Parts: sequence; structure tokens; C-alpha cells
Amino acid sequence: MPKIYEIRDPIHGFVELNEWERDIVNHWVFQRLRRIRQLGLTDMVYPGAMHTRFEHSLGVMHVATRMFDEVVKRRLDFLKAELSFTDGGLERDRVLVRLAALLHDVGHAPFSHVTEELMIRDECGIMYKHENYSAAAVKFFMKDVIENHPMNQNYHIKAREIADFLEGKSIIGRSLLWRSLVSGQLDADRADYLLRDSHHVGVAYGKYDLPRLLVTMTVAIDQETNSPVLAVEEGGIHAAEGLIVARYMMFTQVYFQHTRRAYDYHLGEAVKSLLARAQKDTNLEKKEAFPPPTTRENVKAYLEWNDWRVLGLINNGEGEEHGELLRERRHYRRVYETPEVPSKDDLEFFEHVSNTLADLVGFEDTASSSWYKFDSADIPVLLRPGDEDEELTALSHLSSVVRGLKAVNQRRIYVPYDECQEARRKVLELHKKKEAKL
Repeated sequence: MPKIYEIRDPIHGFVELNEWERDIVNHWVFQRLRRIRQLGLTDMVYPGAMHTRFEHSLGVMHVATRMFDEVVKRRLDFLKAELSFTDGGLERDRVLVRLAALLHDVGHAPFSHVTEELMIRDECGIMYKHENYSAAAVKFFMKDVIENHPMNQNYHIKAREIADFLEGKSIIGRSLLWRSLVSGQLDADRADYLLRDSHHVGVAYGKYDLPRLLVTMTVAIDQETNSPVLAVEEGGIHAAEGLIVARYMMFTQVYFQHTRRAYDYHLGEAVKSLLARAQKDTNLEKKEAFPPPTTRENVKAYLEWNDWRVLGLINNGEGEEHGELLRERRHYRRVYETPEVPSKDDLEFFEHVSNTLADLVGFEDTASSSWYKFDSADIPVLLRPGDEDEELTALSHLSSVVRGLKAVNQRRIYVPYDECQEARRKVLELHKKKEAKL
């Protein structure tokens, strides 16, 4: 019987690994995640936010497995009778889901999403994302530990199969079904990071009812596409709403926090200068950006970048102006911002403020996000599960909470620390003139 290892986790208690998964975790590509912070420099605002992509990846594997097991337990007869699943097929799919969930973030850039903007576009003009680097890292460097492990002799899972799963390129119907567990509106990734981030940051905003969500997840047939989809039963509507609201609150209160956004900007600029210096003698077209994940050499060079390397270079004075601002904590200060959901007048006044401040402006920031996709990604809800007249509908049709959440599009103006007092004086004058006209 395979040996099981346990890792204590602050969110889920114990996360279990078998010998194969343990060898994957011990691989240098995965170990790099110990040196990639989950939330960039958020600890400069919330000191507890020091957690990494390493623990998050373990958590996503754990949650994705629980989701998979609950769906199979509740709908086993449906999966076999309606979708022709077999016990062996489900066993293999479970292994694939665990490995994909475990490896979904191995391609993150230093400080996670903060420096993702330094990735270039592919030949079709589409920006590369960390998923592309994750897939490339799996294909180029993890083939041996995945394909040649003794525990894979009954499954024959290929590194490319996991890579395609991560990028959404899988052509196998059931793999597309299970991919929703790793990348979707109710996926294990969101389910873990909301609880984990709120725990380490020290806020209650990201909490929701994960146990209830798990026991109401199911699978059904989408009548429009005649394909299987992951759904939530009617009894899980409020749990799904809770996750969506938790995400909304975490973005507005933590991820879009104004000082944190300033640190994101300075860090991105500092890394840009570090890349330009390190890659000046290469054949890369854009020296100040990460190399594209198209060759083994490029991916190896990319994976050599991590938080430790960046912080070491900045500490040695190699981050230029923005690196110095980070070291001295003299980040640009916010002097004006619109409401979270600005009106046309709000945006016009923002432009007026920006034009008035002119050369005082250090940078302008737009914090925008939509909390819910009201298209084909709308969360399916299964009504009357198990009955002959069971029906699939969209969560947005049933939930006034979801329909009422408006996308945030907040804009802010930041100025250098030494210009802060003068800029705020001018903004105050503009406000007084505006109020005088009303």
C-alpha cells in the first residue's frame, strides 16, 4: 500500500500526499514556489501576508480533490449511466485533477500577479499568463518525475496532458469537465486563496461556507451544448453567493487597497529595470520583459527569477529609482480617487484633477474587476437533483445578490512623496470650486 505523507496546513488541517506527489513537491520547479509570495508586497500594509504559492498549491490540490470526491459520490450513477464513466476512468481522472491542481501555479512570476504585466504577447497578440509558463515548466522540466514514476504505471499520465489541462487545450471531454475544478467561477483555486489570504492578512472578508459548497457540488448535462458541466445544487446557492461576495470584499478591501497598489507599481518598475540589466546581452526582443515560454532555455531563465533574487538585487541598490523607494518606504502617495463604481461626472472630474496636477502625477492606477461572468461561464444550478424533471439554470437567474454586484472601475492618482502636500492642496482647491458651482 502506498505510503501517505501529511503536511499540516493552517486552513485545511492536514494535506495528504502520496509518494509520487511528494517527489513532485520535492522537484526544484515546485520548490521554487517557496520563494514566490502569494500577495506580492502586501505585507508592507498587512504584516501577516507572508504566505507563498507553495502552501496555496498544496491547498488547491486538497480542495480540488474534495470537490471531485463529492461530485463522484453524489452522482456516481449519473456519471456511469449518462456519461459512460468507469471506475478505472474516474480513478485516473482523480489522479490527473490532483496533479494539475498541485502544479497549476508553478509558472508564477516573482511576487505572483504583480509582475505578470511584464510578460509579452504571443504571435497572435495575446498576452502570456502564468498558466502558459506553468504548462511550459511541466513539459520542459517535470516530464521524468511525472511520466517515469512507478506509481504512474497504471495511469500513463503524460506531462503534456497536464500542461494541456492547465492551458485549457485538452480535447478530452471529461478533462474539460474536470478542468472547471481548477479554473472556473467556483474552482478550488478561488476556494483556497480566499480563505488563505484572509487568514494571513487578518481580515474576515474572504470567509465563506466551504463545507456547504462542497456537499452541494454536482454534475449535469447542459442542454444547449449537450455536454457535462459542473454545477451546484439548489441547496448550495447561498454558499456560492457567499464565495462570490467574499471575492468581491477581498478585492475591494485588500487586493485593491491603495497603498498596496502603490507597492505593486514600484515593484513592477523595479523588476523591469532588473530584467533590462540582466538580459541586455541576450537576443530577446524586449529586454525589460520576461522571456516567452517557447523554449526550454527561455523557461529555465524565467524560473531563475524569484522573490529572493529580486529582493536581493533591490537590497544591493540595483533596482534603480523604484527599488530605492521600496527600500526607504517612500512610495508614491494617493492624492485623489474616484468612487469604486464611478459615474461619468466622476471620471470627468478625475481627468480635470489629472490635468491640473500635470507634472506632479507619478502614476495613475485603475483598479478594475468584474466579480461574475454573466455569459457561458455563469455558474449552473441544478434544480430538483435526482428527479425526472431536474433542470439546469444559471445562478444569475436565481440570485439577486449576484445580479446586484457591479464591476469596480476605481481610478486613482499618485504623486511622489515630496510632492504630496502640494498636490493635495491643489486637489482641495478643485473640490471647493466644484462644490461652489453646485
